[in-house]
Amino acid sequence: MHLQDLVAIDVHTHAEVSSKGHSSLDDDLHDASSAYFKVQGNRKPTLEETAAYYRERRMAAVIFTVDAESATGTEPVPNEEVAEAAAANADVLIPFASIDPFRGKAGVRQARRLVEEYGVKGFKFHPSVQGFFPNDRPVAYGLYEVIEETGTIALFHTGQTGIGAGVPGGGGIRLKYSNPLHVDDVAVDFPQLKIILAHPSFPWQDEALAVATHKPGVHIDLSGWSPKYFPPQLVQYANTLLQDKVLFGSDFPVLTPDRWLADFERLSIKDAVRPKILKENAARLLGLTQP
Repeated sequence: MHLQDLVAIDVHTHAEVSSKGHSSLDDDLHDASSAYFKVQGNRKPTLEETAAYYRERRMAAVIFTVDAESATGTEPVPNEEVAEAAAANADVLIPFASIDPFRGKAGVRQARRLVEEYGVKGFKFHPSVQGFFPNDRPVAYGLYEVIEETGTIALFHTGQTGIGAGVPGGGGIRLKYSNPLHVDDVAVDFPQLKIILAHPSFPWQDEALAVATHKPGVHIDLSGWSPKYFPPQLVQYANTLLQDKVLFGSDFPVLTPDRWLADFERLSIKDAVRPKILKENAARLLGLTQP
């Protein structure tokens, strides 16, 4: 990966379909989320298509599946497949993994193997879809121990989710799990853990800002929302106190970097801060540059 040639690093993209055509969401949740995000174009690009998409735009992308099999009954896109595709497209793809916290000790062993044998750089958690509180010690802390020890990154979905939106009962998905204050406990108990709070955290934006300003290892990505809808306090903190801890993320393929960047151009972000958000902060956090 030639960092100097990249115009941006997107820290939040999804592997939505396996090489065998298997999706990590059932049809009801998939179709409802497509309607929620008003998705246009290909909602299920292959890993190779995603790599080509980002290469064409001279961007790098952190890519992951979401393993919520215990809660949804649906198998995820295999982490190994994501990591192998990233290795084959190392100029543009950065592999993260996702492990259902309810896999217990087997999940902990899998996490270590994915780092040591497949070069995974971080792990995606979606508390609402996976159905757990991030600060649930018996359920999740074994995974965090491995992530902290290996120096990889824990990325947590926060705030409302488009998954289940519009489905009766929200498809069984409970929003309460994704309050970023639950991640504050994780940041206390694992002080060396690198954490990303994903998305503008509606309706808990102020909580996310408080955690990120208080805990040195906590960052915020801006994925899942068009920048024109960002809360004003998020823009204010991105311009000032959190300018070194805010990261560009799109949520591809439900929200494209093209749309995100077009709206970001019109956002009131200082000229000196823009390159930090688009590339520099992520490069440092991912270990692509010297600290």
